Amino acid sequence: MHLDLMDGVFVPNISFGIPVLKSLRQATDMFIDAHLMIEKPIRYVEEFCKAGSDYLTIHVEADTPENIHATLDRIRQLGVKPGIVVKPKTPAEAIEPYLKKVDLVLVMTVEPGFGGQKFMADMMPKLKQIRTMLDEVNPACHLEVDGGVDLVTAEICKENGANVLVAGSAFFGSADRAAFCAQIEK
Repeated sequence: MHLDLMDGVFVPNISFGIPVLKSLRQATDMFIDAHLMIEKPIRYVEEFCKAGSDYLTIHVEADTPENIHATLDRIRQLGVKPGIVVKPKTPAEAIEPYLKKVDLVLVMTVEPGFGGQKFMADMMPKLKQIRTMLDEVNPACHLEVDGGVDLVTAEICKENGANVLVAGSAFFGSADRAAFCAQIEK
């Protein structure tokens, strides 16, 4: 389960927060991938970890490099797997200093903040570049794509190095969600 947690500052939308994450964790043992789209995530990372995240990803653009390092370290100290996220306009090199510290890199293939956007195929060279960077320094790290993922774009993402896919609108808009999941996993 991938959760987009938005503060209305880092992105122009607000979603749910810690109480909803905590309630979900109490209701399910599903794997929870919590994607923080918030300014200065170091302020809330402890609460999000304790609320039940299995992975907690933060945006490289959300704070200073020093605070990004400190946040990733704190996530790991709290027993959660840390991840780093990069928006479409941010170059792949921006996450390079963090690659040895993370278990997940998330490449946004839409501008974060709103569902239902069109997949940005021009992010595939960045995705491939990050897979190459990871293979050199942290090959076990997962490479995730979020934004406009459907049955067609999923294949493009996999071909360019992704091994984790987030499908929101395509999943919820599918008449047969179980068949959608089975097909996208192939």
